[in-house]
Amino acid sequence: MVAAVRTVLGDIPAGELGVCDAHDHLFLRSPVLPGQELDDPAAAAGRLRAFAGFGGRSVVQWTPYGMGRRADVLAELSRSTGTHVVAATGLHQAVHYPAALLGRIRDGLASLFVSELTDGIGATSVRAGLIKVAGAFHTVDAHARLTMTAAAEAHHRTGAPIAVHLELGTAAPDVLDLLCGALGVPPHRVILGHLGRSPDGAAQREVARTGAFLAFDGPSRAHHATDWRLPEELAALAGAGFGGQLLLGGDTTVPETPGMPHLLQRLRPRLTEVLGAGTVTDMLVTNPARAFAFEAPAQAA
Repeated sequence: MVAAVRTVLGDIPAGELGVCDAHDHLFLRSPVLPGQELDDPAAAAGRLRAFAGFGGRSVVQWTPYGMGRRADVLAELSRSTGTHVVAATGLHQAVHYPAALLGRIRDGLASLFVSELTDGIGATSVRAGLIKVAGAFHTVDAHARLTMTAAAEAHHRTGAPIAVHLELGTAAPDVLDLLCGALGVPPHRVILGHLGRSPDGAAQREVARTGAFLAFDGPSRAHHATDWRLPEELAALAGAGFGGQLLLGGDTTVPETPGMPHLLQRLRPRLTEVLGAGTVTDMLVTNPARAFAFEAPAQAA
């Protein structure tokens, strides 16, 4: 059976993903970012075309349920720009949602995630291709436990990968203890985001040894102080034998973020100089094809 990635236009062989921005946002809306919404389809199309102009082929949008992911326009954006787009289901930290909304959906999260992965998001036929959840700063709080438990159930029912926002790059061991230990998700089906925001090499190697994928998703307007460390962090991890688990993303969260074109235009040459073309190709092409592919669901085995 050929491994497949679920895009907004349908499933494609994982090998067709091509050069991939493994963590980004075409659309995003949150009460913690007032006035900085990403909600302009024309601007999103411009970013996709610029990314494609530098050889980009695929973008994975980590915007989850209730944060303005614009499933209604994702398919047309993918068609018109010739770029594969992967959409997300899941839930971010509680601070990004009205309490009343969380109260309405909390008891049916796993079913919601499964429906968006298998049937479509809202009234659209666009199916999500991954489940996005989030930890808290240096801990897994009650909300994260709720969402990660639902994400694990949805993973077991569908085979979808799980992507995790690590708050300032922290709590990765606690996240893996819950998802992979208590909840039985294989580590290679987990993608840990924002590890570069806590540039602790020992901690990065600790979680790499589990087999999880590690997403280094900058440069970021808010966290640029850690971006200059990226080449040495990646070189250390690749040198320690973890090159097959590394992913790169632009993580466009507000309009001023350098984002996806910068990832290929500026960051790729810098990383190629330090790491070599083969390692960078692995991070942009080979590794995403494995990280975002669906596997046979455990409940079907």
